[in-house]
Amino acid sequence: MSDSQLKVRIAGGNAIRSLHADLPVNATFHIWLKAAKPDVPGSLSFSNVRGKFGEVSVTNAEEYEFRIFHVFGGGSVELDYDTDQTSVSVAYWFALADVLETGITVIHTNPGNAPPNIPDSYHFRPPFGWMNDPNGFGRFGGRPHLFYQHYSHGLRWNTMHWGHAVSSDYLRWRHMPIFLFPSEDLTARPDKRGGAYSGSAIPLADGPGIRVFFTEQVQDRIPEQQIQLTATSSDLITAGNADVILPYRPLDEGLTTDFRDPYVFKGPDGRWKMLLGSQSDEGGVVLLYETHDHTAATGWTYIGKLLVEKHYRTTAIECPCLLPIDGPATDPATRWVLILGLMNSEDQSTRRKNLTMAIVGWFDGQTFSKEFEQELDFGTDNYAFQAFVDGDAIVGIGWLANWADTGPAIDFPTAMTLPRNIHLSAGELHTPPIGAAESLRSHILDRTRLAAGEQVSFINGSVEILFELEKPGAHFRLKLHHPTVRLEVVVDDEGLAICHEDGGAAQSPHYIAKGARPRRLRIFLDYGSIEVFADHGRWAGTKRISGFEPVQSARLIAETGAVLHATVWALKP
Repeated sequence: MSDSQLKVRIAGGNAIRSLHADLPVNATFHIWLKAAKPDVPGSLSFSNVRGKFGEVSVTNAEEYEFRIFHVFGGGSVELDYDTDQTSVSVAYWFALADVLETGITVIHTNPGNAPPNIPDSYHFRPPFGWMNDPNGFGRFGGRPHLFYQHYSHGLRWNTMHWGHAVSSDYLRWRHMPIFLFPSEDLTARPDKRGGAYSGSAIPLADGPGIRVFFTEQVQDRIPEQQIQLTATSSDLITAGNADVILPYRPLDEGLTTDFRDPYVFKGPDGRWKMLLGSQSDEGGVVLLYETHDHTAATGWTYIGKLLVEKHYRTTAIECPCLLPIDGPATDPATRWVLILGLMNSEDQSTRRKNLTMAIVGWFDGQTFSKEFEQELDFGTDNYAFQAFVDGDAIVGIGWLANWADTGPAIDFPTAMTLPRNIHLSAGELHTPPIGAAESLRSHILDRTRLAAGEQVSFINGSVEILFELEKPGAHFRLKLHHPTVRLEVVVDDEGLAICHEDGGAAQSPHYIAKGARPRRLRIFLDYGSIEVFADHGRWAGTKRISGFEPVQSARLIAETGAVLHATVWALKP
């Protein structure tokens, strides 16, 4: 329910705002509110046709405070508050018994943290507030679960929580209650930025549910700003109390205070392993831990530096993950892929920043031997990528953004990338969109005009363009008409590129896969993004587009006969 649909009445000179909800029996409200003025308490009351039956209150005027309210009888309920005394940031309700099937119902968000109104968009976005890294991505209780870095009360990075969503196909998501909260100390002290940072999740060893691992950051905490915690959830809806499992960085390794993003997985020896990102004088570092505890709750010991990255002047490695890619984890011949984000890295030849690398090699449980490496995404707006083995396939997802474009003072509504598979083919790493992405196709917009060099108009911003060239590396220029951005996909002698110019003062990076000579192109357009997949994901490029104006049309320029065929699909979530 948007603010324009709320009821406002004047009572005794004050503006009373009413939120309405029709509830099932045993509904639960999650509400964030704060006092609008210092020293004047704020409150929100609940009432039905029989009158007022409850109230939640708050005295803090500095930061929104979280409140839970249960409505046991259900029915039609009004939530009333005096806007002169109380500010409400977010209010939603859910029924615990079936929330995994139905999701939450949001009845209020402030305009400053509301999501964009783009119902035709098919990328995952939070129901309100800020979002960055995917966390705890996996299949639990038979469903894909996506957790993510989240701040509810604005579109800017702030004290971190874990948001949560569930799906049946990785494409259509139901929003869940906020899963993981920062410590009470951080909630009470908004000046001490930090919170529940990124991490991962595994199934509980001895029953239904999950165990999550995450970094807690408290700014200026001595001696460690960043430590590692674990918590469990038996219902897959809310996390229990967290316990510290790694209170200190490894000694005598020359590490900076960066010590974060635990990724937990089963090694080839059957033991639980943990990767963490850090930085040293040598370069970015991936740290390896292991435990003999089958529950992964205790006993974590440091093994050593799994990898040191020296090439791109990163200030810290973030969000490392490691997966078997061409066989079972227990087979010594199986190759593994190590994926890591290089924070503040830069490819000086193209000016692209915050690169993500994928390194293929062999992992014996203690050491990693590199065979080859390649960039995960030449567009670089597929950051903090996290993946897991789902049956016989690897599925991963990334944050559709780049830290070079945002910061704590910038409103930045973002999305997650299309989910992708990862596999080896002919000694090369491929990251195509998952097969279910074809289910987004609504109807065909064009089969002939684009291939003939004509302009093809779109009905909205959700489009898939698929075309094949007569030979690998045939030159073309796909011109995409956008109201505010110059946007093209090009293949020339240099390689495959996304040309993006938004009129800013700084020169745009050169988003290119050098030397790429693709034959088959698959391009996904959405409100605020473009994703390019060439030759079944051999090259992938992702670029966020500022704002939510849609691409309006496309024209494909190529030599006569260079394009064998082209199809344009309208997409619908």
